[in-house]
Amino acid sequence: MSDLPRKAVTRTAKLAALPLGIAGRATWGFGKRIVGESAELVGRELQQRTAEQLFKVLGELKGGAMKFGQALSVFESALPEDVAGPYRAALTKLQEAAPPMPTRTVHAVLEERLGEGWQELFLEFEDKPAAAASIGQVHRGVWHDGREVAVKVQYPGAGEALLSDLNQLSRFSRLLGPLIPGMDIKPLLAELKDRVSEELDYDLEAQAQQAHAEEFTDDPDVVVPQVVHQSDQVLVTEWIDGIPMSEIIADGTQEQRDRAGQLLARFLFSGPARTGLLHADPHPGNFRLLPGGPEGEDDWRLGVLDFGTVDRLPGGLPATIGESLRMTLDGEAEAVYELLCAEGFVKETIELDPDAVLDYLLPIIEPAQVEEFTFTRGWMRSQAARVADPRSPAYQLAKQLNLPPSYLLIHRVTLSTIGVLCQLGAAVRLREELEEWLPGFVPEDPADGEEAAAEA
Repeated sequence: MSDLPRKAVTRTAKLAALPLGIAGRATWGFGKRIVGESAELVGRELQQRTAEQLFKVLGELKGGAMKFGQALSVFESALPEDVAGPYRAALTKLQEAAPPMPTRTVHAVLEERLGEGWQELFLEFEDKPAAAASIGQVHRGVWHDGREVAVKVQYPGAGEALLSDLNQLSRFSRLLGPLIPGMDIKPLLAELKDRVSEELDYDLEAQAQQAHAEEFTDDPDVVVPQVVHQSDQVLVTEWIDGIPMSEIIADGTQEQRDRAGQLLARFLFSGPARTGLLHADPHPGNFRLLPGGPEGEDDWRLGVLDFGTVDRLPGGLPATIGESLRMTLDGEAEAVYELLCAEGFVKETIELDPDAVLDYLLPIIEPAQVEEFTFTRGWMRSQAARVADPRSPAYQLAKQLNLPPSYLLIHRVTLSTIGVLCQLGAAVRLREELEEWLPGFVPEDPADGEEAAAEA
């Protein structure tokens, strides 16, 4: 019944062709250099051709291939504009659409999971999918109680395809690394593999989405659809309209970009504090702008979709993040270094210069230094180039730092969100959100502790 792999051998062959294509283009590039073309120009052209092939294949295959492509897509801001520009459209397709399942397959899954009379649960059901993504596709319908709903149907064989693709991509991760300067591909693939079983579990997804829906009910800024029905491989939630974030990135007004960026930052930092969960798939396909914010119909709210991947943080984001960020802004090199050592960011076998660590961190946290910061592709490119250049001190220091496993997903989500903000070109009051929602960023007032002790 599965149409996701079509045939496993076909998927494997397409993915296996990627490193062969890369190797072939490298040979072509070597030839161009022999006849006198500059290494920089040839390198750019190689990168562009490789990226075009990569994202075309990943989008066609769905499964883990597309999931990897979506994870990479938010980092296109780090690429030189003449490389990123030609395949930006392919990245947008990865965020919003993929080739759909045949109708007969969709009906078969619904019959198996909802019962033979599944049609009676709906007043209307659209066979044509409204969206198709990495492990499932969404159909629009009207539930039997009259509510407009989104029906998410998992591709048969999605689990096998996810793992197979990610294992195959891991084998040539070294070749893919140069596509995104400063991005280590291998840990990204490993982390995606670790999350496979969780993402396939629609029961866990329903729980995470409903927790957010209840917490953000009547919220003036954020809309999360309520869960209507859930069963294995089928998830029914309320439908929300809105402008996809990818369209805001492509054609939105500056006002829409700024509002989308502010709300995205607000949701990223407030979510863990309010629900104990971190939405861990922040690519533009999972967000919408909806009219009718706190200032009326001319204002906007953020619609949030897809809670298949979350990080469970019962106490909110770790206070260490806020404390180290605050101390870095205050120039407390020794204190920052001690905290990083205590948390495992610096291994016991390594000794670094605290001032050098501070110099490495300060440019990265520039958005938190000012009242309002405009995120741009140029700024992200400069950060990526600084860390990716083997001649730079930042590159050498980055290689010696360690990322503890408990921070891995938080780190990726933060980087991904920054990538989206740079795609938006949004002016964001990030410091305002950090002060409101990030534990440890605002130092505790000793008087507060005394009052709490007195009350106790």
